[in-house]
Formats: sequence, C-alpha cells, structure tokens
Amino acid sequence: MGITFNESSKIFKLDTKNTSYVMGVEDSFGYLLHYYYGRKLRHDDVNYLGRTGEAPFTPDRNNRDKLSFLDCAPFEYPTGGIGDFRNHCLEVRTNAGHNAVELGYRSHVIYSGKKALPGLPATFGKENECTSLEVVMADDILGLEVTLQYSAFEELDVITRSVKVKNLGTKEDSIYLTKVLSACVDMDNKDFSLLSMHGSWARERKIQYRKVSQGRTGVVSERGESSHQDHPFVALTTPNITQTAGEVYGFHFVYSGNFEAYSEANQFDLVRTVMGISPYHFTWKLEKEEEFQAPEVVMVYSSEGLSHMTRTLHDLYRNHLIRSPFKDKKRPILINNWEATYFEFTTEKLLAIAREASKLGIEMLVMDDGWFGNRFDDNRALGDWFVNEEKLQGGLKYLVDEVNKLGMKFGIWFEPEMISPDSDLYREHPDWAIQVPGRTAGLCRCQYVLDLTRPEVLEHTWNSISTILRSANIEYVKWDMNRQLADLGSFNLDSDRQGELYHRYVLAVYELQERLLREFPDLLLENCSGGGARFDPGMLFYSPQIWCSDDTDAIERLKIQEGTAMIYPLSSMGAHVSDCPNHTVGRVTPFETRGHVALAGTFGYELDITKIPEEDRNMIPEQVKMYHTYNDLVRTGDYYRIASYRENNEYDCWEVVSKDGKEVLVTFVQVLNRPNYHSRLIKLQGLNPDARYRVQGSDKVYSGDALMYAGLPVENPWGDFKSKLIYLVLE
Repeated sequence: MGITFNESSKIFKLDTKNTSYVMGVEDSFGYLLHYYYGRKLRHDDVNYLGRTGEAPFTPDRNNRDKLSFLDCAPFEYPTGGIGDFRNHCLEVRTNAGHNAVELGYRSHVIYSGKKALPGLPATFGKENECTSLEVVMADDILGLEVTLQYSAFEELDVITRSVKVKNLGTKEDSIYLTKVLSACVDMDNKDFSLLSMHGSWARERKIQYRKVSQGRTGVVSERGESSHQDHPFVALTTPNITQTAGEVYGFHFVYSGNFEAYSEANQFDLVRTVMGISPYHFTWKLEKEEEFQAPEVVMVYSSEGLSHMTRTLHDLYRNHLIRSPFKDKKRPILINNWEATYFEFTTEKLLAIAREASKLGIEMLVMDDGWFGNRFDDNRALGDWFVNEEKLQGGLKYLVDEVNKLGMKFGIWFEPEMISPDSDLYREHPDWAIQVPGRTAGLCRCQYVLDLTRPEVLEHTWNSISTILRSANIEYVKWDMNRQLADLGSFNLDSDRQGELYHRYVLAVYELQERLLREFPDLLLENCSGGGARFDPGMLFYSPQIWCSDDTDAIERLKIQEGTAMIYPLSSMGAHVSDCPNHTVGRVTPFETRGHVALAGTFGYELDITKIPEEDRNMIPEQVKMYHTYNDLVRTGDYYRIASYRENNEYDCWEVVSKDGKEVLVTFVQVLNRPNYHSRLIKLQGLNPDARYRVQGSDKVYSGDALMYAGLPVENPWGDFKSKLIYLVLE
C-alpha cells in the first residue's frame, strides 16, 4: 500500500517510488500537522518535526499562547479567523457574520484506486496504480465537515490533493464559503526560489524565478480562465537548480478558471505554499447537507532536478489524465486555413487548399473562423451557428464530402462560449450575455461571454454545436475562447450567489465538453483560447491537445514550447508550420527550421499552400515523412531539455529517448550564429552508459557514457535560425 496509518502515533505516511509525504494528528485538539515531504523515508517516526514539544506549546499545555502556536504550526489545511495569520486555505462567513473555522480530526479511510471528482477534471488510477486517503476533519461549532482527499501514485512520484466541504446542517441553515483552496504545504525554508510561468498573448508560459522571502510571492488569475498572463503552476526550487541536480517541489492545479498559488516565508522563515481557486469574487452558499468539491492539485517532488519533475508530469498526464483515444495515436497532419485566408474564403478556395495539401500527404483540412452566420470579420455573428452558404456554396456537407473524396479528414472551428452584440442570438436574447444590470459591459474582440450557468443557454449552445457536428463527417473540433470574463453578473443567480458565477461558469464549460465527448467519442478535440490562455491540466482531461500559442514563429516558439514542455507532454502542444514573413512578428525563418520546431508538438500547417514558394512546398512531403518517422517517439518518449535559448541567447536543444532506450532524437536549433572553428559538444541525457549508439545516416558510433559526459559534436550550421535533427539508434 502506498499509504499507511500508524495507530499509536497517529501518523499518515504516503509513499511513492522515491518520495514520502508524512502528516499526523496532534493530541490536544486533533489538529492535522504536516511533518515531511521529500526523499523516501523507511520509517514514519518523524512527528518530532511538528515541534509540538517546543514553545509555543500546543493549546492543551499552554493556552495562554494558543495564537502563537497557531501562527507557526505546520498545518496540513490551515483555516482563517482563529489566529493563524499566514495565508489560509479555508475561510467562511456565517449568517451572523462570523468567520472563525477550527478543524479537528474525526476519522479517515484508506483504499486502493482513486475516485472521480464530480463535475471536475481529475487524474485517475486503477487499484494497482494508486492508493487514496480521505481524512475527515470537522468544526462542530459550525457543523462543517471538511474531507481532505489524497492519492499516491506509487510508481510516478506523484501525490494529488483535493478537498470536499459539507454543511452537516446541525448548526447553520447555510454557510458561505469565501475561500476554498485545495492544498497547502508548510516546510522549513531551504533558501527556496519560486519557479513560475508568465506571459501575454503570443508570449505564453515564459519561465521565471523569484526568491521566496517574507511576504507572498506567487501567481494569480482573476480573468475567469487560467490565462495567458499567469499559469496555474509553481515550483519551489533549491539554489543552483539544474535539469539534473537540486530539489524541486512542483504544484500544478487541474482547473481552467481563476486560481491563486502563493509561497510566503513567515517571521520564523517557515515557508507556506498554497494553491486553489482564487477567492476573488468567490462566495459559495452551502445549504444544509450540500457539498462543495474543490479541484485537484498535483504535487511532484524531485531530488534530481527539473528534468525528473518534467518526465513525471508527462507520464502522469499521458496515462492518468488524458482520456481521449488519440492519446495513444498519431494525430492527423492538418492544414488550418486561418493564416491562409482569415475570413476571406469560399468553398472553392478551401477545396483548392485541400487538393494541393492532399497531394503532399497532409491528412486533414480544418476550416477556421468565418463559416457561420454573417461572419465576414470579427465584429459580428458569434452565437449564430448556422452555415453561411454565401461562402460555403453547396453547404457544409458538400464541402466535407468533397474533402473526404480527396482522402482527407475534415475539422471545424467553434467559439461556443461567446456572443457578438451584432448577432441574431443577441438581438433575441440580450440577457444571455454575462453582465451587470444597468452597466454597459466591456467588449473584447467585439464580443461578450454567454452565461452558460443558465440551463437554457447551455442547452441552446449544446444544440447549436451538436447539430452542426451531426450534419457532416466532422472528425476534429478546435474549441476557441477569445476573451476573459468581466462585468460579472448573472440573471440566473440570486444576489447572495453572484459570487458563484466564476466557478459555475467553468463547471458549465466542463459539462459541455463532457457531453461533446460522450456523444462524439471518436472526435479529436483541440482546446484553444486566443492561443494558449487556457492551456491547463483541466482542459487536458477533455482534449488530448491544446493550441500552444497564436505565435507560430519558430524562434518565438522556442521559449514558449520550452516552458510548456517543462510540465506538459509534447503530444499535448498544438504546433504548426506557418508562412513567412511570420504573421505575428514578421520574421523570416527557413521552412526546414519551422518543421523541426513544430515536430516537437502535434505538427500541422497554417498557411496558404497554393501560394507559398515552390521550394517550401516541395519540402512538405519530406516533412510529412519526418512526422510519420518520429512521431511515435516524440509522443511517447522521455523528454530531456539539453540547452535553453532563453538562458544562452544562442541556441536551443532538446532530446527525446524512447521508453525502451533504443531510439534517441535530438533537435538542435541555432538561433544566432557565431564565428567558431569548432563544433559544439552537446551533452545528452537518459542514455545507457554501457551501450553504443549509431547516428543514422552516417558511420559514426558513440558510447552512451561519452555522449552524456563528454558530448555529441554538432557542427555549427551556416547562418541564423538554422536547425538539424540527429537520430541515434542503439547498436
């Protein structure tokens, strides 16, 4: 069993292959204290780490200093209003206006496997893959029950956490939850830095380090989505962290809405890290016998640097979060018409692209924005999900059938969550938009957000999508969301429930996507939000791939994909070869380099194949062959970050090693050339030091230890923005 309970010492020990997580119940009140998280321990006799034998003592020994104890004790799930003045996980407001919550241990249960979280995405595991623990805590004064939910994935060095809160109805008819975070870890400071990811549109998930010190350091989104700007991931790292050395504590939130994650060093230099739904404009009314389920946090500890955390998360998400049948399949190579045509297309134009693409080995045509209603630009028609036959002469089914005759699949773009002021739907139902009555709501991309928390709106949206999908052989959907939430107000919620709107909205999106996959189980779904604004683990539960960024420039993508690949499998990153000059930054890069960078993701094309230079067009069959040769390895292998253009400002390099160790693919991108007589020596990782590896296409053979400790020579390409693939096989 990965989880044990010592009856005499009241200690819980959660074990994975290389890590232990230990907590225990102290005797005075039944507080649940955190003792240890780190390298695997053989024994559980570490309750001395709670320091309850030191001043300030537990309240039963010295109640005159209870507040001092509460303000420094390493709580497993800290609560507000009682004297712990650090960041809390749970805060409430009673009908009398009080906010104190004090939780004591009541019971627990340990079982094999893992339960689903109702209405929420979450990791899953069979009885032989993980062990779960539920610790029931309670505040008898409030009549509030809090169940702390844990699962230990024994072979993956992963522990997941979530929380369920229930109003037992014995004291209060209703309780207002004003903050419900999902996880907290208290530990001594190891001179930690906080690794996080930040950005903006077209600049998502850029890696950043900040020193953890007194005061809160962290990330937060209050935009109604996980966002371009901040990402629901943080990691505590020890000094001089590298890919292969140093300690890392990673925290990742399986959720697609507002979040917060903070680390703070207190007055005694103890570090508290918390993660969960942002309390911004959050209030949840909990009636008698009602429960609130918080989303899940994934925790990973590595004593072997960042790379071990990366591969642990990759394996977890590929095997225990992504459910799509495509997770174990090559995705069809697609061509999307957005950057090729924008809104200016007809049936014949799309078929011209498809005819040329099919000759070159491309396997799917995706029709992007502009096919519906009066949609001739981005100022109108969102919500009017009926085919514009002025553009699509002969209708949608005719177009799809013609594409299928070419041997290609067909995909389509939707933005189901949005409504344009200039649309038939808005003119008929202006109250269906999220808005504050009497206030002019702000526009973004000339659109409002539909109030999907209203049953009639959700049903209309579902019927609109499903009707289109039933009308033709559509095998792929790109689900977009191009604005954040603001002017929060719903005609569907009472005044004391308006604070539920942000979370209810996310639950409604999950419900829609769950219905989509239930009715169309073979559909390939790709989520998108103005590029990468909703690239999060919650979305991976529904779609095996997410559009990584609207910035498709190969050089810009190096930093974006480095940050993304640190915590997400390569198979989840939507990546395409696009036209040059690049439509976002105007840069011109070699077609070959664009292909090599896109190979690290799902791989496809975003250009007008009928207009690109002949030289580029002639390279597509080779790129198609490249994809089919290497995609199984890229999709399933172990990823290693070898060099970082973000750090060295010259070149980028990453490596994928097959699970059986027989294949190695190295991608090298030289961003800026330099005068140099010598080749670079690139030190590989993850090889068998006793084995020998042959470079395909040459007679060069190297020993594994030499490749890792001395390096693989890579000649400098001539010029900037050049790249090469190096494929090695076990001799």
